[in-house]
Amino acid sequence: MTNRRGSAERTTKETEIFVSLALDGSGQCDNATGIPFFDHMLDQLGRHGGFDLSIQATGDLHVDTHHTIEDVGITLGECFLEALGDKAGIARFSSRTIPLDEAAIAVALDLSGRPFLFFGLEFAPDTPGLGEPAFDPQLTEEFFRAFATAAGITLHVDKVRGRNTHHLVEATFKCVARCLRDAVTVVGGGIPSTKGAL
Repeated sequence: MTNRRGSAERTTKETEIFVSLALDGSGQCDNATGIPFFDHMLDQLGRHGGFDLSIQATGDLHVDTHHTIEDVGITLGECFLEALGDKAGIARFSSRTIPLDEAAIAVALDLSGRPFLFFGLEFAPDTPGLGEPAFDPQLTEEFFRAFATAAGITLHVDKVRGRNTHHLVEATFKCVARCLRDAVTVVGGGIPSTKGAL
């Protein structure tokens, strides 16, 4: 199974997004959302997930970055679900803890078809944004909620420790990426569920 690919588009009055994804890639990324720090995080997702990932997005950044970040999460989730296909043979579950300097993030996930997000990081409303236009750290949760819901993933993200906002956000993207990489790995031949479907 070496051709697991997906593509998805989303057009609203607020955003226009195109995503293409190859699960069995080499970590090649081409991401342009108009939000440089977010592009950097999407690059982490592709590179550490071992995915070839291209995301082109335009949105109403003059209003806020929220719409673009959330809609990219939705579109990427749809694309990821398409690329997974029937999920035959995948490892399905994964958990890891990833450090970045003083920060450490723990992630556990299940490609279950049952969308759920627990997000154990809290950023104060007055936490400075990252980059320009600013990536609001609180939108990390919104991105992963949108992604997990659209992709049908049960996703738990916990802060083990850390203080630096950049480190906490980046460790989260890297840890989710590594867990996704583990979970999509083909290790058998059947559907990894007693129900016979995911």
